[in-house]
Amino acid sequence: MRIALVTETYPPEINGVAMTTGRFVDALAARGHNLHICRPRQGRDDKPRQDERIEEALFTGFPIPRYPELRMGLPARARFESLWREWRPDVVQIITEGPLGGSALRAARRLGIPVGTDFHTHFPMYSRHYGIGWMRPVLETYLRWLHNASLCTLVPTRELRDELKSDGYRNLAIVARGVDTELFDPRRRSQALRAEWGATDATLVVLYVGRIAREKNIEVVFDTFAAMRREVADAKLVLVGDGPIRAGLAEKYPGVVFSGTRRGEELGAHYASGDIFLFPSLSETYGNVTVEAMASGLAVVAYDYAAAREHIRHAVNGLTVPVDDAASFTKLACALALDRERATEIGRQARVSAQRVSWDHVTDRFETILRKMASGLPIDEPTTALPARAV
Repeated sequence: MRIALVTETYPPEINGVAMTTGRFVDALAARGHNLHICRPRQGRDDKPRQDERIEEALFTGFPIPRYPELRMGLPARARFESLWREWRPDVVQIITEGPLGGSALRAARRLGIPVGTDFHTHFPMYSRHYGIGWMRPVLETYLRWLHNASLCTLVPTRELRDELKSDGYRNLAIVARGVDTELFDPRRRSQALRAEWGATDATLVVLYVGRIAREKNIEVVFDTFAAMRREVADAKLVLVGDGPIRAGLAEKYPGVVFSGTRRGEELGAHYASGDIFLFPSLSETYGNVTVEAMASGLAVVAYDYAAAREHIRHAVNGLTVPVDDAASFTKLACALALDRERATEIGRQARVSAQRVSWDHVTDRFETILRKMASGLPIDEPTTALPARAV
């Protein structure tokens, strides 16, 4: 197939949407498809990729307010129409819903090209964390229009599908997420890295990986760790990632290790060198870090929704807490800190569960939906195509 993907974030940018999109692009190219990636230019030196299977078209963009490391594309309907008249795709998939994606949808429909969308980020929920809560009704109306104007909207979980359906979204289909169990592997545990953190093999290391921002509910990490440290005095807290409130938190909590952004094998080593993973975010559509931590053999404490609901069996391969119950989150994390043997066993079971979540399996599902849209066939919900919930 000739597949056009429109996205406002893409590797080497670090976030779940960019990572997932990059995975799908590489996998589809390896299967013989030709891909045209349309995205904003990431910097002055950014050059479009052009190889046998993958070509890029770079568009003008501007930094997202309070999220300057990412750029939002400007509307470009005329350019999309020109590009796709010259290189007509069999199907267009819009990954992100910004102005670039909205204009791509209009162009594809004018040209009669089948077009689908992804729902990756809960922008209406994020709006209150960025001082634009008043825009939430506008954002909700726009997103519902954009997704309902496409042939199919892809979501990562059953839970999100049901939520969006109740909000008036139509034609929803589940494409789950995979995890790289070679990159995220307990064997990458590094005593040298732990020593850099001031931890011995016996030290309890509590880990958080993700954007350091208010929408991640990150204060719960610090409140929970303070309670854990009252039980285990020499415990260490390590945060991996960056974001707008990192500097302020580093000043407020001088004893916490802020490792910054990590990639590839270095990121894998950071995961595997922790013991307990805290993830109190309430703004995820999926939450790739949850499954990456499980694959790395960590005992995860998370709220019972998104990836945690899909893959964790409470007290077997992780701990889940009722949504927004911070007191229970802290209580369970403290109990785990006092029982290292239990934490180790939960981490072992988490690794076993994560090994069942194959990227090949997920790509099969994505590829099938693209083929059906290109061919005008109905897209049915799978009976066996979803990764089984962890047991």
